[in-house]
Amino acid sequence: MAKSKPKPPSPFTGRWRIVSMSAWDETFIDEEEKGYFEFNEKGGEFHFGYVHGQMDCQLTTRDGEPAVEWTWEGNDEMDPALGRGWAVVKGDELHGMIFFHGGDDSEFVAKKNGPSGKKTKR
Repeated sequence: MAKSKPKPPSPFTGRWRIVSMSAWDETFIDEEEKGYFEFNEKGGEFHFGYVHGQMDCQLTTRDGEPAVEWTWEGNDEMDPALGRGWAVVKGDELHGMIFFHGGDDSEFVAKKNGPSGKKTKR
């Protein structure tokens, strides 16, 4: 039986610090802690403002480029919330949209962070 090749690492894996959102300002994004999206091999999570969610992710493509799409479940100001989202990597930034079922949506831009939460040196 032939050995299968290991999967190349996903360009999304790791923690991405949210630097801007179209629907909310930086003060709100960082209200409880520094806003972020974090992806791993099992899915991921995010936190901004008073919103925290667990993501079920699927790698895909958009316009021929790697992309990640997800559904999420979590809370918004301690009320149950859910929705969906997507993101692509452009240069050293993550660009995407997050949607709340029956509610708001926002574009976002995030920058890659290292394991300590500090920006990765290049």
